[in-house]
This record gives sequence, structure tokens and C-alpha cells, in this order.
Amino acid sequence: MKLSARNQLKGTVKKITEGAVNSEVVLEVAPGVEITAVITKSSVASLGIREGSTAVAVIKASNVMVGVD
Repeated sequence: MKLSARNQLKGTVKKITEGAVNSEVVLEVAPGVEITAVITKSSVASLGIREGSTAVAVIKASNVMVGVD
């Protein structure tokens, strides 16, 4: 599959936390570097996402915020 989004980070699914409707998916894209996404439980099932599997985080955003204390 080809996508127009340039920010694609391949990684390994480290953890899935299921909620009532959504699941939190933690993807390790480099040693010690994780990205967390919240997707529907049905998407986890239909995509076959499971801990240890390979997935790609696709980031498409018009804004990025940075904060400091």
C-alpha cells in the first residue's frame, strides 16, 4: 500500500491495552522509542494487530506542539 503521508515509522507492537470501545497500541519504533496510538477495538481485530507483530505508525498532522516546564 502506498500513502501520501511521509511520516511512516515501522516498529513492533509492544503493548495493547483494551478499553470498552478503543484500544491503546504502543509501537516501539527504535530501542527505547515508543509511539502510542488509540484506535478502535474493531480496527485492532480487523488488522490482526497483536503484541510482537510489526506495524507502521502513519503520522499526518498540520500542527506539532512542543511544551516545557
